[in-house]
Amino acid sequence: MNEPKMKETDKSVIEFIESVENEKKKADAYQLLDIFEEVTGYEAKMWGPSIIGFGSYLSFSIFYELVNI
Repeated sequence: MNEPKMKETDKSVIEFIESVENEKKKADAYQLLDIFEEVTGYEAKMWGPSIIGFGSYLSFSIFYELVNI
């Protein structure tokens, strides 16, 4: 099985959002965080250094390899 290029990390979503300098963007990020967690039912996790994700799933590639997304 191929390793996924993007992996969940143990970095803090809150620390990532707090690193945003623009206060309007930071406020928007917190609102989106609340909305996405409510809609998906999943806690936000960092994927790589700059992607916030909500949940994951298994999929098969066109080559019938199991892929964790």
